[in-house]
Amino acid sequence: MDITCMLRHISFGIFFTVVLSSVLAKTIMVCIAFKATTPGSSWRKWIGVKLPNSLVVILSSVQVLNGVLWLTFSPPFQEMDLDTYPGKIILQCNEGSKLAFYLMLGYMGFLAAVSLILAFMVRTLPDIYNEAKYITFSMLVFCSVWICAIPAYLSSKGKSTVSVEVFAILASGDGIVLCMFLPKLWNILTKPELETRPSLQK
Repeated sequence: MDITCMLRHISFGIFFTVVLSSVLAKTIMVCIAFKATTPGSSWRKWIGVKLPNSLVVILSSVQVLNGVLWLTFSPPFQEMDLDTYPGKIILQCNEGSKLAFYLMLGYMGFLAAVSLILAFMVRTLPDIYNEAKYITFSMLVFCSVWICAIPAYLSSKGKSTVSVEVFAILASGDGIVLCMFLPKLWNILTKPELETRPSLQK
């Protein structure tokens, strides 16, 4: 139905933007945390939950605005594909506004690229700040999956389009989760003595 086509594209864009905004906010906080260790540093006032929460809200609101404009002027809709398989009618979703669709993907790509660049720049920080390494790997996986998936998405038709989109969503989402949290889980299970407050303060 038309409503499922709308929800499919808009919800995908908004949810992934929230994830990427959170990763970007985390990357910025890693940078600030390292700079704030200097005695008398002015960066200390930015430490806390207010800055990352504000970043997530502001960055996500851009995608929400794009979604609202998309639904208002040229929303996705259901269409019949009569050409891909002769003799069969395939119901599929048309993106409606191509511009809004590519703006959605482009904005997510922009957030992922900024996170990757920032995390790569601070990857050599001391081990206590090495979360940047995990962020770098997760953004590399995310960008690699979507760089491969977008040409496949544009060149596929019918049910194959949905398969490519589902694969890209699952692969990139799992890549972010595994690359960021699996190393932490491994350290907790194998080196629990390093996860105590005294060892982190050394």
